[in-house]
Order: sequence, then structure tokens, then C-alpha cells
Amino acid sequence: MFDASIRRRDLFRGSLAFTAASYSRILGANDRLRLGVIGCGERGRADMRIFLKQPGVEVVAVCDVYGEMTDRAQQIATGAQAFTDHRKLLELKDLDIVLIATPDHWHAQTTLDALNAGKDVYVEKPLTLKIEEGPEIVKAARVYERICQVGMQQRSGPHYIQAKQEYIDSGKLGKVTLARTWWHGNQYHLRRAPERLRHKPSNLDWARFLGPVKWREWDPQQYWNWRAYLDFGGGQITDLFTHWIDVVHMFLGQDIPISAVAAGGVYVYKDGRTAPDTISVLLEYPNDLTATFEATLAPGLRGAAVEFVGTEGRLWISRSRFEFQAAEKGAQPVVVKAPTEDSTPEHIANFLECVRTRRLPNGDVLVGHRSAQASHLGNLAYLQKRRIRFDHVREEILPL
Repeated sequence: MFDASIRRRDLFRGSLAFTAASYSRILGANDRLRLGVIGCGERGRADMRIFLKQPGVEVVAVCDVYGEMTDRAQQIATGAQAFTDHRKLLELKDLDIVLIATPDHWHAQTTLDALNAGKDVYVEKPLTLKIEEGPEIVKAARVYERICQVGMQQRSGPHYIQAKQEYIDSGKLGKVTLARTWWHGNQYHLRRAPERLRHKPSNLDWARFLGPVKWREWDPQQYWNWRAYLDFGGGQITDLFTHWIDVVHMFLGQDIPISAVAAGGVYVYKDGRTAPDTISVLLEYPNDLTATFEATLAPGLRGAAVEFVGTEGRLWISRSRFEFQAAEKGAQPVVVKAPTEDSTPEHIANFLECVRTRRLPNGDVLVGHRSAQASHLGNLAYLQKRRIRFDHVREEILPL
């Protein structure tokens, strides 16, 4: 599937055809890394602050379709150049690494453009908006020998690593047949656009924001809360489930489902959104494993976690702690608190280390593709209202 899905002219067009060596330089531990930030909203600025706390990193450029966002970013990174078109930013010669924190519908193209420009990339999850986009990005990263870390920070979380080693790798959990995941009450998907955006600001490039999405007139809600619209993102499945299914993949070593079913809908928040406010997904994996996801925006439920059910016990893990309960009667649970609820600093540190050493990062582009792919299968099952069958060898949807 990888070779068939790549349009050769896109990878080797014009001035973008080059050898990886022509863009590489030898980096030492003390060398400064020059960062460009593409997407300067809340998440982009939060990530940027973490990058700036790491040794040897300076922000030299920021990019966003909305001038207010680049202004805020420049307050954090004084002296950084500002752009509205990411392609202009990527033309800078003194740029080593790129942080991509745009809305999801821009992830694939922006990542490809950055890899083609010879930059190492940290891109927020999900890697892709559409299932067919992943293989092209993986190939570009491999062909150009670029480091590409996807922002699934659990991969670098100390208590996730500890739980995997102590209960999965050791065999204490036994054979795992079911992985349950849930993420309820995520209020970010209910954001309302502020009054100041009722009319489009003069320094906001709406056409650039839409990009590959079909034209529609200015809609402040679609700009502000784009996660609620399937043109721009995959709703709770790709925004939230991608994190948790990646934990399942990380722990169990299976990362390609063979089938998906889903059900849900817009049951409560009938405000024009197209992404379901309530959703259930079930994925089947080759080696006797089922993984599920359940989410609702209704406020009656709150919380998020992953639960592994094995023949010897149960392992429950969230961003704040993990718990192991052995199967034998009367066994006392083992509870371990996380050193921090946010593993993004560790994940960014891992990326920067790999930029210098050229080793694959914890959330490598192939890892990111596989977890986004699993999420996309859930969305396709929901949209098509059928069981999706997937060839886990060729990584392609099987016909009805």
C-alpha cells in the first residue's frame, strides 16, 4: 500500500528533489536548534513554551492564519519572524526543526511540506485527517531520513513505561483479550466562539484556514471549535481515542486492526456540529484482542482511562496513576501515582535527543500513522454505518 499510495511527482517535484544528506548537519549536545512554529493557538503556544525550556532551542519563526495568534507567539519568542503561509516559513535557511500544531485538516500537507524541505518535525496528533494520508508521510520521512515525532506523549510518560514493563512485559497480567478505553466530558469540544469573532477579523486569512476544505462563508464557530466538524477533524475519535489506542498499541505490540464497528450520533448538542457528541467504537485485532472506545460530551460522565483485562488480572491507567488488581480473590490492588499528569516535556525532550542522535523517537511517524489509522477505521465505520474489514498485512480496507 505504501508504494501504491505515493504519487512520485509529489515527492520528487522540482526543487524539492534532494538527498537527505544535503540538508543534514552534524549536531552536538551543545548545538542550538532553530525552531519554527506552525499553528500558534493554545496548544501550539503551550508546546512552544516547553521547547523553549529545553537546552539549546530558540524560536526563529512563527506562523498562523490569524495575526492575533502570531502576535501572542512573538510575545513568548521575542524576535521571531511572523508568517501567515507555512511554505514561506519553510523557505528559511536557518531553520532546523518545525513544530506543527495546526487544526487537523492541515497536519498531513504541512508535515509533508516540512519533511520535503529537509526539516525534522514534531507534529501534534492525529498525524492525519484521512486514512490514505499516512503512508505518504511515512515514506517521505524515511526517504529524506527525517526525524518525525507525533504528539502522543504517553509514549514518553514514565508511569506508562513503568506499568508496561511491570505488568505487560513481565507477563503478570496474563493474556490480554480486552482493552477498554473511555474519555467522557471533554469540554473542549463544546467551546463557543467569543463575541469578538462574530465578524471576521481583518488579520485572519479565512481562505488559508480552510485550505483543502470546500469553501463556506465565515463561520466563527467552525473556526473556533473546528473539532466539532468532520471537515476539519475526526471528532472525539481522532482527538481523544488516538491517544488511548496508541497506549493499547504501545503496551500490547499490536497496532493494525482487522475490523471496526461504531455507533453514535449528535444526540444532545444540536448546534450544527457534524462530529458525534456520543460515540462507541469497537476494534478487533488479529491475535484474539478487542479494543473499545466510549465517549460522550454529556456532563453526566467525566473521566478518561484505559483498562487492560487479562487472564491474571486487570491493569487500569490514566494520566494521573495506574492500578493493578490481580485476579485471585482477596488480592490487594497496587496503585502507583504518576510523577506528572503531562508527559509532553518528556516527549519533546525525546524528540530533541533524537534530532541530535538520529535515532527513532518514541512517537515515530509510523507509530503515529498506525494509531491515527485505527481511529480513522472507527470513524469510517460510524459514517458508513457498517462493519469495516481491514487487511492488516496490506493495510487497506477490504471490499464489502
